[in-house]
Amino acid sequence: MSIQAQILLALASVAALLGLMAVVRWLAQKVGLSAEVQRKLMHVGTGLFTLVLPWIFPERWPIYMLIGVTLIVMLILRLPRFSQGLGATLHSVERTSYGDFLLALSVGLCLLLAGENTLYYVLPIAVLTLADAAAALAGTTYGTKRYVVEDGEKSLEGSVVFFVVTLLVAIICFLFSSKLPPSNIMMLCLMVAAFGTLVEAQSWRGFDNLFLPLGLLIFLKVHYYSSLAELALLAILFFAALASFGVVGTKLGLTKHTTRVYVVAVFLLLATAKLQNTVLPIMVLAAHGWARTASPCDSKFPDLDIVAALGLIGFGWLAAGNATGWDAISFFGLSAMGLAMGLTAVALRAIPIAIPIAAAVLFLIRTWAVSLNSVQSNWAEPLTALSLVSLAFMAIVPLVLPHLLQKNRVSRLTLLALLPPLAYYIWSVAGSIDGGIVAGVVS
Repeated sequence: MSIQAQILLALASVAALLGLMAVVRWLAQKVGLSAEVQRKLMHVGTGLFTLVLPWIFPERWPIYMLIGVTLIVMLILRLPRFSQGLGATLHSVERTSYGDFLLALSVGLCLLLAGENTLYYVLPIAVLTLADAAAALAGTTYGTKRYVVEDGEKSLEGSVVFFVVTLLVAIICFLFSSKLPPSNIMMLCLMVAAFGTLVEAQSWRGFDNLFLPLGLLIFLKVHYYSSLAELALLAILFFAALASFGVVGTKLGLTKHTTRVYVVAVFLLLATAKLQNTVLPIMVLAAHGWARTASPCDSKFPDLDIVAALGLIGFGWLAAGNATGWDAISFFGLSAMGLAMGLTAVALRAIPIAIPIAAAVLFLIRTWAVSLNSVQSNWAEPLTALSLVSLAFMAIVPLVLPHLLQKNRVSRLTLLALLPPLAYYIWSVAGSIDGGIVAGVVS
């Protein structure tokens, strides 16, 4: 297929998306579809289409272009001028949600991270498309036993439906795409269903559209070839963490929903990363709890925001490493270290003399983690100077500009923590590419 044909096909796909929105909106006005039904019809329609994208386009770049154009269209449809027209099919629900943006983003990231293994792409997107919609519609129609998430509610009936549909989807995908022993397939399917159900049940503001497919994809990539005993041990650890965090969360003053979200985040870290690379992200959660107690901020749901921030940082650096071919785990550690430093500085604002001690501890932890990583992961090391700059920067900002962190503290500290490592990563990768080109020309 020619380049021109692929561009036209991508643009035609966006037009088809707008056409689907028009049809759903027309049906809503004719038969009185609720805002939730409209949203889920769009969710299913776009999800089913994204499932076949790898077979429609012979190359990947038109898909990424399609996703980029779709994100722009979604942004336009949020404008007041369009919010009561086509935009109402996505944005007329009462709760705050970024699900439309996150769905498009997750499709691109899943496509990038899955590589040539279609199971890693199809299964997460199929679960997001089918199980999520089935759970939402079952919960709103038949749900009676409800539990609180953020400022809304979900139902036990919806979660049960999600588990069953996810289990069926996983079994079908594995039967067609895997040659693993039946016992391993069944264990993986059960774990995918259980983990996916908990992620979906605890998600908020549409973040399940991002965390659910990417969490499942990373879990599959890491544990696809794990033995049955290893999978069973992982399942035991998961439920043990769920029980223990319930006790700890209550003592820390966390809501039940927030506690379960923390369990999901920590389990995903421990299940997909080497132990040394999970210490700093876990310390971010601890530092946030300390800062929240010592200096409360005006944000509505800061305990959930910190998990979202960690997820976005982690998935972002993972995607960057896959896209460029230059492992970004060191830079993920730098970002987590910086965020932990910023939160610790907020907590220690009354005793600033202790901040350098905290910085030294974080520096030593990162140095230890780097020493255990592979040579491939440490291609940019040593990053001593960058680590010190990041620590100093994140320690000074809360002291000099405390008013800046009174509201939206987590998002602002996250952006600040990303600045030094992201700038250096871009500079390093660009320099490596230029050096390779020059070496090739010389040779």
